Amino acid sequence: MLQTANSDRKKIYIVDDDMAVRDALRTVFELEGYEAILLDDGSHLLEGVRTHGPHPILLDAHMPGPSGIDVLNSIDTSKYEAPIFIISGQGDIPMAVEAIKAGAYDFIEKPFDSDQIVERVVDAVTKFGAKTASPSQDFEGANLLTPRENDVLKLVAAGASNKEVGLGLSISPRTVEVHRARIMEKLGAKNAADLVRIVLSN
Repeated sequence: MLQTANSDRKKIYIVDDDMAVRDALRTVFELEGYEAILLDDGSHLLEGVRTHGPHPILLDAHMPGPSGIDVLNSIDTSKYEAPIFIISGQGDIPMAVEAIKAGAYDFIEKPFDSDQIVERVVDAVTKFGAKTASPSQDFEGANLLTPRENDVLKLVAAGASNKEVGLGLSISPRTVEVHRARIMEKLGAKNAADLVRIVLSN
């Protein structure tokens, strides 16, 4: 079921089978000037995107029918022009890894602070709109990294902690941890110092 109103305001998809969660998120985003497009399952999200265009998505991981990860896998995230957030009340590292692998911008655990979610989404939208070309890819294995992994790597190589990287990119420290692990795996780095050596060796 899709609930929305005709409006020229900026939009956000809120996909959750819990009506109380949908209503709470709609309220805080409407106060921020958004029009909330509400879905109680993920099966109609692609139809909604075709109708309303690409906008930020808050997608619950655990829903009847297709899960949030299933829905995420059905979206070509490499071409989707807005951030997608996976929300889960059963969050753990494997779930975060699966979400990031599937193209999620960030992973948000329940219970959450509604105002903080708004801030993270607004920051993510700003950064998406201001995206520039990836950092210079002149080290071995650079072509294996996604644009987001390049963003993380640039800050890690500059000496930023996971928390500082998260603040800089408006993503959670857990998401940074997942990206960092995947970067190290792709580049064959054994630790952070090895990672910096690989990046700066050319």
